[in-house]
Amino acid sequence: LHQDHIVGSFFRLSHRPSWRYLGIGEEEARAFSREVEAAWKEFAEDDCCCIDVERKRTFTMMIREGVAMHAFNGELFVQATWDTSSSRLFRTQFRMVSPKRISNPNNTGDSRNCRAGVQINDSGAALGYYVSEDGYPGWMPQKWTWIPRELPGGRASFIHVFEPVEDGQTRGANVFYSVMEQMKMLDTLQNTQLQSAIVKAMYAATIESELDTQSAMDFILGANSQEQRERLTGWIGEIAAYYAAAPVRLGGAKVPHLMPGDSLNLQTAQDTDNGYSVFEQSLLRYIAAGLGVSYEQLSRNYAQMSYSTARASANESWAYFMGRRKFVASRQASQMFLCWLEEAIVRRVVTLPSKARFSFQEARSAWGNCDWIGSGRMAIDGLKEVQEAVMLIEAGLSTYEKECAKRGDDYQEIFAQQVRETMERRAAGLKPPAWAAAAFESGLRQSTEEEKSDSRAA
Repeated sequence: LHQDHIVGSFFRLSHRPSWRYLGIGEEEARAFSREVEAAWKEFAEDDCCCIDVERKRTFTMMIREGVAMHAFNGELFVQATWDTSSSRLFRTQFRMVSPKRISNPNNTGDSRNCRAGVQINDSGAALGYYVSEDGYPGWMPQKWTWIPRELPGGRASFIHVFEPVEDGQTRGANVFYSVMEQMKMLDTLQNTQLQSAIVKAMYAATIESELDTQSAMDFILGANSQEQRERLTGWIGEIAAYYAAAPVRLGGAKVPHLMPGDSLNLQTAQDTDNGYSVFEQSLLRYIAAGLGVSYEQLSRNYAQMSYSTARASANESWAYFMGRRKFVASRQASQMFLCWLEEAIVRRVVTLPSKARFSFQEARSAWGNCDWIGSGRMAIDGLKEVQEAVMLIEAGLSTYEKECAKRGDDYQEIFAQQVRETMERRAAGLKPPAWAAAAFESGLRQSTEEEKSDSRAA
């Protein structure tokens, strides 16, 4: 849920260097950004996964993994490494590090300057991290490697992203702690309901006879006299002969005829809900509130929802996801991007504007300033939301950049594609699609009439 709504299928870079602070022109900054974005996409989304030390993930996959890691552990770790091979243009690589591997050396207790595997200074700032080496298959002695947070030149060496809730905190907190009890209750409730459903599906068939109690006990418990044994044997023989002589079938199924005085009864369990559905919804709502998502998204139950209710629920979750994108996914992505940008500038894959006031080492944040475009907002009613976007742009309350970003698109790519399509249509002798505007106006009028009729009906 977090991966799909925060990151999506492609985590797109929107490079925006602080051109005023750097002392360059806006056009120079745009030209530089286009070069950077093209080179970054070639490096980050390479199908050979050269950005990953393990050669398993692209950049977007690493961001998705980081978001999932943060959702379960409250923090994420990424190690920036340097590839010694000379077969590739860029040597910068990254390694995803599990939070379980960050611990104090030799599993010792915390001290003033080393807490939970994080070495800090007297002010509480992290200086480095102790990472336990992979001891697979298990018989190797455990070793720890100290990795500095930054190299002497300012390049990030170990990326640690978490949201502290108090001073002195060195590690993140699992967000599932607040709802762990309810999740266990929900699991127990579902297992109990499954057992109840299995019991309800079972039935017992009994044949009841009008035989008196004394005779039935004699037959069941047996008797010592020869006469009783003969009577029991004769009675069982009569029953067997009777049922063997009545092979009546209906549609291929056998319908037995019972002896006079016998009756066939089916015993079933009571079919009661006992408030299971209401209790399950209550637990899911509590869990959804603790995780910052809506009940409908967590349960995938959108029944009995109006457009207004669905939109309000989606907007509330969207605000939560945007916060996570800004403070988790974007922080991880920006620090990884800065490591690559430094190498790209040194290798002259991209060239800084000549009139810049500061070098890259002097203004890392200004040169690496960027936004990240992830998945778009869920469209509940596509027509109404497009109408809203058009009205906001026409009223001057929004821009194409913001509205396209809400849909997970880059407005520059859309504009460039529209220019290409327009030129191709003209070259092919095709007229502009005037029907599109007419169709939009018709849809707008129809939607307005429907809203008026709904308000009158209410």
